[in-house]
Amino acid sequence: MKRSEQLAVLRLLMSLPPEMRRRVLKGFPREVILALYEEWWWGAFGGQLEPPPCADGSAWRVWTIMAGRGFGKTRAGAEWVWARARESGEMRIALVGTSLEEVARVMVEGESGLLAIAREGEEARWFPSKRMLEFPSGARAFAYSAERPVKLRGPQHHFAWCDELAHWPNADETFDNLMLGLRLGTAPRTIVTTTPKPVPLMKRVLDLPRSAKTEGRTDENPNNPPDYRSAMRDMYAGTRLARQELDGELLEDFPGALWTREMLDAARVTGDSHFSLGGRRSDSSVRESDCPLLGGGNGDSHFSLGGDRTGAAARESDCPFSRIVIGVDPPASAEGDCCGIVVCGLGEDGCGYVIADLTVAGLRPEGWARRVAAAAGQFGAARIVAEKNQGGDMVESVLRAADSGLPVKLVSATASKAARAEPVAFRFETGKAKLAGRFPELEDQLCAMTYAGYEGPGSPDRADAMVWAMTELFRPERPMPRITRL
Repeated sequence: MKRSEQLAVLRLLMSLPPEMRRRVLKGFPREVILALYEEWWWGAFGGQLEPPPCADGSAWRVWTIMAGRGFGKTRAGAEWVWARARESGEMRIALVGTSLEEVARVMVEGESGLLAIAREGEEARWFPSKRMLEFPSGARAFAYSAERPVKLRGPQHHFAWCDELAHWPNADETFDNLMLGLRLGTAPRTIVTTTPKPVPLMKRVLDLPRSAKTEGRTDENPNNPPDYRSAMRDMYAGTRLARQELDGELLEDFPGALWTREMLDAARVTGDSHFSLGGRRSDSSVRESDCPLLGGGNGDSHFSLGGDRTGAAARESDCPFSRIVIGVDPPASAEGDCCGIVVCGLGEDGCGYVIADLTVAGLRPEGWARRVAAAAGQFGAARIVAEKNQGGDMVESVLRAADSGLPVKLVSATASKAARAEPVAFRFETGKAKLAGRFPELEDQLCAMTYAGYEGPGSPDRADAMVWAMTELFRPERPMPRITRL
């Protein structure tokens, strides 16, 4: 029978009165009743259903189920993986979650996980020590954590299941490593199951070519107890939390955000600015074409800092800034976490400008300290402000080792991130602080900084570094001591 014919029979069966339906079912062979109970496609609903081909007729490459909690995302993801495993014993499937514990607890061993939905006679074996699930067909699924994206650099896979992608740490690196290794078979595909959150990777995945999306609300799952659905409506109806966590809406702005996209766009120095900072800028995360301060200005720019800026400090006559400060947010460990490095300058107009985001990842203290020292020489920094909470005297010692003459100032984070950031956000709001170009990663972190704290993924290393630099930039300089005669 075709699937449409099977569905017609099932609908006819469901239309019968309960007593008649029971008598009919009792007449079915056990195998038929078991197949009805275990088959997934006819019980799936709404956003759980696999989407059709893309608009151009090509098959989708990434399918994102973006839905509220309790919608049935995990069940849909697990059923899709089982379907791929039944197709061939050669299949290699990646299971990627926020942590290995979450992969095991939700994707593999959960109530709607891979082990729980196995059909009768299907014995899948989970080997926690190997991080591997073996299917009856011989297909294998391997667990990976977004906490350790490097583990995805070598392995190759036919398919992948990414759970709660919007909440991953190291999100971009993890996803990129996964995609680069998804090269087995003729049509590698990925399913993403997640509650939405306005993080960069979420929007990037949805904008990918051949990307398909289905949505769903908590209320749509008939298996949720009516009392639960009623309680959720009573408790959260009309709130932003309900729209995101229950209705599955992707909301662009965080509630109580200190920075908004609109504010940052208004504070951006555009390409026709009178500022120009030329020279070699291979270190910066900003392309020269994006930023007039990094060589993108025209020939009649009002200010110019030209020549090779790899070592010498800027001469006052060349530099459009009266003072340059570098903010440093050291990593929490010495094992190569991200080190925030942001350069800010005080313009002749009295405004503070973000000049460059030189944040680095994967370097030990000696490595990021050398990057800071190079930036200090390149930009002629008057001060390097580094947070000492994460490393104490070690922070100053590694910076001094890189360059004994660095003008280092250590600061303590006694106030909360939000309290430190709020005065700087106010300067952006009032036009006293601006962006000299485009800084996507930094801007994402700024927009996730709220009055209640940081709401984005990972650590706000770039935002913290920028706040330290801007705070110091506007701090009154101490006057030189005077010598008086008695």
